[in-house]
Parts: sequence; C-alpha cells; structure tokens
Amino acid sequence: MSVGLLLITHQNIASHLLETTRKMLNTCPLATRALEVPLDYPVEKVLTQAREYIKTLDTGHGVLVLTDIYGATPSNIAKQISEDKNYKLVSGLNLPMLVRILNHPQLSLEEMALKAVSGGHDGIILCECQKDS
Repeated sequence: MSVGLLLITHQNIASHLLETTRKMLNTCPLATRALEVPLDYPVEKVLTQAREYIKTLDTGHGVLVLTDIYGATPSNIAKQISEDKNYKLVSGLNLPMLVRILNHPQLSLEEMALKAVSGGHDGIILCECQKDS
C-alpha cells in the first residue's frame, strides 16, 4: 500500500502534467486522480468530486493533494476538504515536483509532502545564457 495522490488544478493542467510524467517514467506507481476546475463551474460539484476522490485514494496511508496556485479556486477547494487528518496539501504544482514524487512512491505521507516541496523548489533554476558576440 502507498500514499494516494490527488491533483486539483485549473482546467487542462493536472491531466497534462500527469500524462507527461507517466510517459517520462513509463509508469505511475501511485493511485492518482486529476481533478480540473473549469472556470465558472459550481464549486459545490467540484467539492463533492474531490471528497469522493479522497475516499477512493486513501487506503490507510493518506493522500497527498497538489494544487497549482495557492489562493486560487483549486487550492481553496483543497483546503475545504482538508478536515481529514491523513491528508497533506502542497501548492505550486510543477512537472519537477510530480516527477520527484512518482520516483519515490515508498515514502510516507509526511516524507512525500516534503519531497514534493523540494522537487518543486529545486526544479526552478535561473539559467544564465551566453549571447553570441
């Protein structure tokens, strides 16, 4: 058994990141769901779906929830379902974060949340480019 993974993002982000990561790794070792929030969609419907996904994904080891932008609707929905003690929320979802998580499926919920943060943070690099003379 392992931690479940729920991605809650704006439309077309979660599914594309998850699909790209699966292709890169040729696997998806965690039970995962992508929930995308369309603009002008009733929040209550998304909340209901998020709660159902949490129940499905939690096999006793918890669920890591990743959202794209802190303070935006997907993040606010994730915070509303956070009453579960076996749940961690990390915002700022990016591809390096997701790759890092799926490369370490054996981690505990707490360790996986920390791995998500380090993967996201370490994946952001200011690149110095040389200009042609």
